[in-house]
Amino acid sequence: MTGLRHALTPHSHDSADKVDTALESSRAGLRALWISLVVLGVTAAGQAVVVAYSGSVALLGDTLHNVADALTAVPLGVAFLLGRRAATRRYTYGFGRAEDLAGIAIVATIAASAVFAGYEAVRRLLHPQDLTHLGYVAAAGLLGFAGNEIVARYRIGVGRRIGSAALVADGLHARTDGFTSLAVLLGAGGAALGWRWADPVVGLLITGAIVLVLRGAAREIYRRLMDAVDPALVDRAEACLRATPGVLDVGSVRLRWIGHRLHAETEITVGAELSLAAAHAIAVDAEHRLGHAVPRLTSALIHPDPEHAHSHGPEPAAGHPH
Repeated sequence: MTGLRHALTPHSHDSADKVDTALESSRAGLRALWISLVVLGVTAAGQAVVVAYSGSVALLGDTLHNVADALTAVPLGVAFLLGRRAATRRYTYGFGRAEDLAGIAIVATIAASAVFAGYEAVRRLLHPQDLTHLGYVAAAGLLGFAGNEIVARYRIGVGRRIGSAALVADGLHARTDGFTSLAVLLGAGGAALGWRWADPVVGLLITGAIVLVLRGAAREIYRRLMDAVDPALVDRAEACLRATPGVLDVGSVRLRWIGHRLHAETEITVGAELSLAAAHAIAVDAEHRLGHAVPRLTSALIHPDPEHAHSHGPEPAAGHPH
């Protein structure tokens, strides 16, 4: 009876190596966050010193953005730690969604830094003042670019490898910060020529760049919260299932991200003459192949249906036997 129940129910086969891979992904994410926090913390601290002496509003905006980018490691770090907790009877899918909630916190942080940087730029544009220590301002801009580009490459690389939309969004944010840091050089150059408006104008340009990053990051997090996936992944999953020996047809394929782990659910059609054990073996093979074909897939629920199970003709009317 146990074997019969097992063959009749949907099949989910989560192997130990997939669990180990998921845990390693979380470790890689945490490592990327803490290294980024240190690099950006040092970068922002160096820039803050120059801001205090020079009064550059462009550099202030860049520094604030670097501070915000460093602090986003905190909610993401908490999310990665939560995501490693085992599922419970209340949270049956685990705690991977905490990572997507952290993405919302990151978007809010980016928005706040844009508002503050824009406010300071407008205020300085209305009340211009001379800058000092222009050489140090330029050097701080280069420091900001170097620090952010190092962090961006690392975060984006790790985020794409482990499938973390929040970490990729954070990396893209850092990359734009790097290019906006170079804009600080323009403000310093304009100030050197006596253009008092150059620094606040560059500050406004930096604010605009932050808004563009905000738009992209918000779109990415929204899609993840709405269970959006790359259609190419669905095509790949369907092709893999159809190529599995014994699979006659494939029903709807549903993929969803839970944190940086991918989960699949689908139905496959098998021969009606097959025994329960044979249908079960096909489902096991399909799940195994799917795990290799779809990157970062850690669980799959595959239900085998016998051919023509849902294509019977209408029931004869009562009182009119054949």
